[in-house]
Amino acid sequence: MLRLLFFQCMKSERNLGDVEEDILSYNKQEEIGWKNVRGDVFRFPQHKSLFAAALGAGNQLLILSLAILGLGVLGFFQPYMQLGVFWNALIIVYAVTSVVSGYTSVSFYSQLEGTNWMKNLILTGGLYFGPLFVTFTFLDIVATFYGSTTALPLRAIVMLSLLWIFIASPLHLLGGIIGKTRMSEFQAPCKTAKTPRDIPKLRWYRGVLPQMALAGILPFSVVYIQLYYILASVWGLRFYTVYSILSIVFFLLLIMTALVSVALTYFQLAAEDHQWWWRYV
Repeated sequence: MLRLLFFQCMKSERNLGDVEEDILSYNKQEEIGWKNVRGDVFRFPQHKSLFAAALGAGNQLLILSLAILGLGVLGFFQPYMQLGVFWNALIIVYAVTSVVSGYTSVSFYSQLEGTNWMKNLILTGGLYFGPLFVTFTFLDIVATFYGSTTALPLRAIVMLSLLWIFIASPLHLLGGIIGKTRMSEFQAPCKTAKTPRDIPKLRWYRGVLPQMALAGILPFSVVYIQLYYILASVWGLRFYTVYSILSIVFFLLLIMTALVSVALTYFQLAAEDHQWWWRYV
């Protein structure tokens, strides 16, 4: 794992050298490559409300993961404790971090010159919670139908509903209001052209699906060993206690994902494809 990270760092350093050489050569030559799309690279993406909602929900999940890992490292989740302690902490932290998703989404949506920020706030709140709620409801109905002990009682469902109504939703709205009032203007380092530039025909390996597969190989190679223990803990086969190792792996995953994203974005712009926003997310 460390060797893989070292290899990626060396590769990133090499890519930076290539970028410097490209800048020097492009300054001496006519406009080719990524220099051609400088007037389109900061053009706002399509479906900017959904884009901002995905960014806000992603930030919330990132803060949630960091908080749970921090509690695990501090020893709040021990094998002799009940499993409900972990799930209670997960639900409470998710409700509290709703303010992060509301603030990030509305703030960025306003920077993209969006006007209907309330609609964006509702979309952000349901982007992750909606599919999660539908899946949970379906599984709970099936468990209740077959008389399984994993089905939640009515009291627990009522408590979760009250937690979402009186804590998560107000905090989500509060974050949106703060993001709207403290929004700063989007300042691009160069002007955006009035008409978008045509994207040249690209080869098959520069498409969306091949790039998604390529971008997932290296990050997955960092976490695939720990993924077995995580899934075993999720399905109740064993307790996961090595949160310190998991935290290190998680930070390596973040670093690897950032390096891969920067490299692929550069290659995409070098191919004169300026629609990079959605692939970056």
